[in-house]
Amino acid sequence: MQKFNVDNSYQRLPDSFFKRTTPTPVADPQWISFNQPLADQLDLPQQYWASDEGLQLFAGNSLPDWSDPVAQGYAGHQFANFVAQLGDGRAILLAEIIDKQKRRFDIQLKGAGTTAYSRGGDGRSPIGPVIREYLLSEAMHVLGVPTTRALAAVATGETVHRDVPQPGAILTRVASSHIRIGTFQFIAAHQGTGKVQVLADYVINRHYPDCKSAERPYLAMLEAVIQKQAELVSHWMSLGFIHGVMNTDNMSISGETIDYGPCAFIDNYHPDALFSSIDRGGRYAYSNQPKVAQWNLARLAECLVPLIDKDEEKAVELATEALKTFSQTYEDLWLTRMAAKIGIREPQPEDRALLNELLDLMADDEVDFTLLFRALCDSLEADHCLDLFKQQSACKTWLQKWRQRLSQESASGEETALQMRLINPAIIPRNHRVQEAILAAEQEGDLRPFNELKAALAEPFSDNPEYQHLTLAPKPEEKVQRTFCGT
Repeated sequence: MQKFNVDNSYQRLPDSFFKRTTPTPVADPQWISFNQPLADQLDLPQQYWASDEGLQLFAGNSLPDWSDPVAQGYAGHQFANFVAQLGDGRAILLAEIIDKQKRRFDIQLKGAGTTAYSRGGDGRSPIGPVIREYLLSEAMHVLGVPTTRALAAVATGETVHRDVPQPGAILTRVASSHIRIGTFQFIAAHQGTGKVQVLADYVINRHYPDCKSAERPYLAMLEAVIQKQAELVSHWMSLGFIHGVMNTDNMSISGETIDYGPCAFIDNYHPDALFSSIDRGGRYAYSNQPKVAQWNLARLAECLVPLIDKDEEKAVELATEALKTFSQTYEDLWLTRMAAKIGIREPQPEDRALLNELLDLMADDEVDFTLLFRALCDSLEADHCLDLFKQQSACKTWLQKWRQRLSQESASGEETALQMRLINPAIIPRNHRVQEAILAAEQEGDLRPFNELKAALAEPFSDNPEYQHLTLAPKPEEKVQRTFCGT
């Protein structure tokens, strides 16, 4: 039998880092979706490709001999409150595989039953969060955002009890690893500096091998994670994406978007946009995401201080200087990404004012974020975006400034428009469309809205007439005001 190229290295770390566990079998698994292109990249044996054998594997009913299932331990600051033990309460790491390009990935089941970290929960997932994560994570991947991926989704044939009974499902998630800032916090809180060093060495070997040759490898690792997080959050912001629950246990050391719970894309732009039903104070609102990322990184730095230098005062000084770089790195990346969205290839410091003026106009007039930037692609000569604004005179003034700025660029108008169309998506997983797909699956077992949206999101920069209706902003009665974790 053909097998993965498997090397379960995390399971060779100390046993205190995880708990061995086994998925709980389900009654009547049925396919929701199978990601064949990702399966091909991972070199997944074809016997698992949308087959009965694959269905039993991704339902957790039948485990092959190459799997070594564990639940990973981690802690976390949840809305700034530290919880010393969280861990995978409904997720089970099956195996680590090496793909065709010799890259390492985790294969994990979400919703596969209770673990030692379930804290009284049932370890299951309703179908809604599985559909949301499948659509959102795959959309983010095609948009170029570092992210976990969805390999498979399976209905369990069982009922999950939350506020109301809902159909159950399991997501198979792929990630370069599932190590979080909260993983370091867990080891630091319970197992001491020696074990933190073991984890740090593992992370360096797995994700940041260049750090091994640095004068201070653990400081270099911190700096590398800071860079990755700045890149990630600047990318989120450029797309109007709100993660919704940026707890330290939901922030990946590799710099991938992880844990798609109450996440959402902005419709009408506002810097304080917020959807998460559990974020009552707005801690994780759109405009707060960079500050929260830096705060989370400071919690990682606290874990690494004993490794950075034997002199604690010196170590704190070095870590603090590293953390200070986040703001400027983020601001530079944000300017580069946002300037590219309006056709500026080599942004200057003064371009920030031009961008902020546009964002202020958008906020004042409640302009749709995605529609505006897509409309600008066709507005180099004609004012295609004017209809999106109430204050059209203010918009016209801004457009004049913008065109004057573009006249200083070396690219032609046609080249600029083309590049903008490759950056500004026409289709995103809009909240009301995702909710439509979830409700159809929950209430009627109808996967047609899910499959249509999944197909459209695979071509986000295309003006495919077949999917034109999916590009539209929600009508007032269609707007989704709150999103939910589903745990």
